[in-house]
Amino acid sequence: MDEGALARVRERLLEFGSEMFAGLPRVDQRETGVRYLRGLMLDGRRKSMQPMAARLGVDHQQLQQFLTSSTWDAAVVRRRVATSAVQVVTPTVWVVDDTGFAKDGTASACVARQYSGTLGKVGNCQIAVSVHAATDTASAVLDWRLFVPESWDETCVPDEAGKVANVHARRLRRQPVTLDEAGKKKPHVRKQLPREEQIAQILRRRAASKIPDDQRYRPKWLMALEMIDELAGWHLYPPLLTADAGYGQVAEFRQGLRDRGIRFIMATTSTTTAQSGDAEPVETAYAGVGKHPAPRYPHPARSIKALALDHGAGQATLVHWRERLPAARTDSDRGTGTLSGHFFALRVRPAGRTVREGLPQHGGVLPDCWLLVQWPPGQDEPTDYWLSDLPPDTSLTDLVLLAKSRWRIEHDYRELKTGLGLDHFEGRSWIGWHRHVTLAAAAQLFLTQLRLTDPKAAGQP
Repeated sequence: MDEGALARVRERLLEFGSEMFAGLPRVDQRETGVRYLRGLMLDGRRKSMQPMAARLGVDHQQLQQFLTSSTWDAAVVRRRVATSAVQVVTPTVWVVDDTGFAKDGTASACVARQYSGTLGKVGNCQIAVSVHAATDTASAVLDWRLFVPESWDETCVPDEAGKVANVHARRLRRQPVTLDEAGKKKPHVRKQLPREEQIAQILRRRAASKIPDDQRYRPKWLMALEMIDELAGWHLYPPLLTADAGYGQVAEFRQGLRDRGIRFIMATTSTTTAQSGDAEPVETAYAGVGKHPAPRYPHPARSIKALALDHGAGQATLVHWRERLPAARTDSDRGTGTLSGHFFALRVRPAGRTVREGLPQHGGVLPDCWLLVQWPPGQDEPTDYWLSDLPPDTSLTDLVLLAKSRWRIEHDYRELKTGLGLDHFEGRSWIGWHRHVTLAAAAQLFLTQLRLTDPKAAGQP
């Protein structure tokens, strides 16, 4: 927005800010919160503190103090943003996703060389996990978490015996080898610091970024469950949850949703293993020694790709799931019409020993669910797979519509990063990062309200 457009919605912004910042204890904090929202929404290439302060005509120290050393609790604002977002959007799904924030240095909280879908490669970046409320017409962020890499957690440093204290790192610990171009194993050539020096270095970095002691490395899917639990504590519950294959392929994540009574439809990889939906375990003969064996499936689990290939491409049906959005540029040659593809759905029973052992109520057997498969005509094999615990009478069209509902989240990230400076924060502190992304989410929600309540209202991008 330019100054004139923002002035035209000034009263609405003040009303919005009074609602979002009502939990802040001091008047000056509430006023600075609204000022920060104005800075994020004003036109400008950079939305870091100094450029924003220049456009707002204030001392940048005021914004910096508000973000890094003031006493307000970002979770209080985030709760109000999330509660309002659910009311504004009225979501049909919640979406779990993560995004990367490219960084040049090594001092920002939790920055490390790690894979980022935003970069499309391994790079120096921060990773954030987020939960969004979405429909086909609107979406908004509900919660954020900054991912803590193993290199920022001293409990992930192995001892002399190669063991680590962090249970999540212990489970995912890889052998100290990598692959060369031919795919053969070769030892790491990077020199490792002594254990004591590694720990001291991590502790210094954590202290400099003021990372709370209870924030440790854990997988992103577990962070997503933590946010879902936090939102439930705010009396917010998903009508359905969807995520990409990075989350959907994790049996513990799917089971965590089942345990919470949350329906899901999530992408997964072709190597995910399952039995056919009608498979049943059979009794195994007792050898007369030790414990009686548990019932077992008569045949090994197979990849869902193999199950789909057995079903055959001829079973796929053309399904239309939504209208194609107009092109961003008028000179684009992209066609109009509906988005469509060929799909079929099977009932399968996912495999997974880790989760299965924790399900005595099911006799050690995971419940059956839907396997949705997209197989374009002329292709030798399917391109996409989803697992869902929606009821057996769910139609193929409904499965496809819900499976494809993640697209709105790319709009969220694009608007937050290109328009609202989500990734422009230059501070190094943990609390500063979480405050900045909370305020960026609030700014996005305000713009979403403008779009939904009056599509022609002045001041919209």
